[in-house]
Amino acid sequence: MRNRTESLRADTDGRLMLTDGGLETVMVFLEGLELPHFASFTLLDSPEGRAALMRYYTGFLDEAAAQKAGFVLDSATWRASAGWGQVMGLDADQIDDINRAAVTLLHDLCTDRRASGQHIVINGVIGPHGDAYAPDQVLSATAAQDYHCRQVAVLAESGVDMVSAVTISSLGEAVGIAMAAQAVAVPVALSFTVETDGRLISGMTLEEAIGQTDEVTNGAPLWYGINCAHPDHFRHVLNGDWVKRIGSLRANASRSSHAELDESLVLDDGDVAGLAQDYRDLLPLLPGLRVVGGCCGTDLRHVSAIGQRCLHPH
Repeated sequence: MRNRTESLRADTDGRLMLTDGGLETVMVFLEGLELPHFASFTLLDSPEGRAALMRYYTGFLDEAAAQKAGFVLDSATWRASAGWGQVMGLDADQIDDINRAAVTLLHDLCTDRRASGQHIVINGVIGPHGDAYAPDQVLSATAAQDYHCRQVAVLAESGVDMVSAVTISSLGEAVGIAMAAQAVAVPVALSFTVETDGRLISGMTLEEAIGQTDEVTNGAPLWYGINCAHPDHFRHVLNGDWVKRIGSLRANASRSSHAELDESLVLDDGDVAGLAQDYRDLLPLLPGLRVVGGCCGTDLRHVSAIGQRCLHPH
């Protein structure tokens, strides 16, 4: 009998699936909502926030159905880990409840859709322990496993199909999260963010980060991803057999650096059609690609255009 990771890998093989865009930037800049510490889980606290989340998710789910594409449905839990909870005055039990509530919302949203045949993967999202772009410390694999194990376990117990770590900028944190997922037998994907030179903030290459993570974890991740960077920042490094392990792509709309985006008071939503074409041009370089969506500055317009160019190119 195949384990969960093997089953999900087989289930997601083949035609590209869609996922959402830049949840946090949509809520702040387009919905006009406040997200303390960029924590989208705070939306669960109010009727207004929950309604905004429902509108957001429903738009993407409807678009995926219209394009006859599977969809990876992400929980609003990027900041819902212990350290960020402490920063926001929340204890460990409260953070656990937030993770459970975020996953329950996804189940409520997609139960009827799944019953009618729409292919939806419920994905528990994990973020870095600190600021991915200016980390106050770089965790070892053991420290990262200790930090992330509780959130990973709660998400798994809540009934996610998989967990994904996104905006990861160090090898140790990637390995630690993979080990935490292995400990509770939940499939895991790891998505790195890179600087404008296509390297992690430490200077490590994507090839090194993916290769070393696979070596230490015996190839445990379902796939790897790239997120929170524009294709201009990383297309030049996509060569070699290692790129077959890249299964998800969630680029920023903007060509700006992370430092520039952090200081910006306005939304840079880039060139919608141009970004979609960038994705189309990357397809021959990424033979293992399974999931496409967006990150900062992207919204339903971008993901719709990306889907049209990548899933229906003619």
